[in-house]
Amino acid sequence: MVKKAPRRTAERILEVTLDLFNRFGEPNVSTTLISAELRISPGNLYYHYPAKDALINALFDRFERSLNELLNASDGVRNVEDAWFFMHTLFELIWQYRFLYRDLNDLLSKNRRLETHFQSILKNKTHSVKALLDGMSRSGAMTIDSREVEPTATSMVVVLTYWLSFEYVRDPRHALEPEHAQAALLRGAHHVLNLLVPYLEPQQRSHLLSIVGTYSSPQNESTLTPTPQLVK
Repeated sequence: MVKKAPRRTAERILEVTLDLFNRFGEPNVSTTLISAELRISPGNLYYHYPAKDALINALFDRFERSLNELLNASDGVRNVEDAWFFMHTLFELIWQYRFLYRDLNDLLSKNRRLETHFQSILKNKTHSVKALLDGMSRSGAMTIDSREVEPTATSMVVVLTYWLSFEYVRDPRHALEPEHAQAALLRGAHHVLNLLVPYLEPQQRSHLLSIVGTYSSPQNESTLTPTPQLVK
């Protein structure tokens, strides 16, 4: 049997750091805790990432690359079913890096790089949502006045960006634990797409309600959600 090559230390550090940040929140995780969890010396950690911001920036770079790739997929959204899959997949990626959203304001106040890059993320999200609205309009799935596109897209981006914060405020002790992931993501996708209800064609509106009912039923939450392997 061919032995697998050991994972590089730098990669393992990022994986463990992401898990700790997600579990406890970035402000509550020190480099001492990270090195202890990894069972390596602080010097070994600092060799790869000389400061905590270096860890945050490396994780953010991963998130940003994956997010931008996913946002490009909005061009292919033509109906409610496409939109549901797109939004749920987007929320799953956000969940993977939920520490960024949980501690967003604190991170932006301390990290200039994240501050500027998150402004670009908001622009990219808005552009992506506008592409989604355009695709659904051109396919006949919805009818929306051009004057309503900008505020509707902005409202959708606000929900996308702050949904996990809302979940956390509702139930700080449990909301961001892995066992509650699917329910939180389903609610997020539902509420983002619910903003489209006034503009959807009747058949598409009925289909959205049907999708929400199907995915929200307790027996289906863990089996019918798109790409569940992303949720950790």
